[in-house]
Amino acid sequence: MGSAAGEFLRRVLPEKEKAGVSDHSSSGLEELHVLAVDDSHVDRKVIERLLKISSCKVTAVESGTRALQFLGLDGEESSVGFDGLKINLIMTDYSMPGMTGYELLKKIKESKAFKKIPVVIMSSENILTRIDRCLEEGAEEFIVKPVKLSDVRRLRDFIMRGEENRKKGNNHKRKLQDDYGMSPPLSPAPSLALDCEISSLLLPSSSSSSSPECCPSKRPRLWVED
Repeated sequence: MGSAAGEFLRRVLPEKEKAGVSDHSSSGLEELHVLAVDDSHVDRKVIERLLKISSCKVTAVESGTRALQFLGLDGEESSVGFDGLKINLIMTDYSMPGMTGYELLKKIKESKAFKKIPVVIMSSENILTRIDRCLEEGAEEFIVKPVKLSDVRRLRDFIMRGEENRKKGNNHKRKLQDDYGMSPPLSPAPSLALDCEISSLLLPSSSSSSSPECCPSKRPRLWVED
């Protein structure tokens, strides 16, 4: 599966970029810095590529421990973290060896420097108790894998609005239902096709074409309202 996904990323995604489907480099948008945390090499590469397609700067690490080292929250002098580190969003897998995404979330929210940074939890399992626990701890959103291009674009647009509001001195509250109604907007047709192509590679082979995971409009999701 990993080799197939890798070949797909090398072959298809550059074609989408050349076609102008997801290239925002000339749009004048401020580049956002996203820290992506996932122990799966394939998932990490997919998320990294989708973020770069969406004009985001990406730092990808393979564990919660490495994420803390990057942020300078592990208490070690040799940490990569430094004063003034600019992170706009942290996306982390939930199930990781050593330190789970939930444990990483708690560490971040206990930090004075990074507690206001939005944290998105990703998981291949749609477990309600897990979702509730993460949201109660301060997660911005819980996304059921596979992550879609539409997910990344929606998160990017939300962060951009938050940055603009902070610069204007406005209070930026999380209300996805106010922004989009009861369900997320459908991506343009090319993006939707790209989402489903990536999903078909990452889902188990036993999944049928009618699985709700194959289409963003049917994929289970918990929308957050403050």
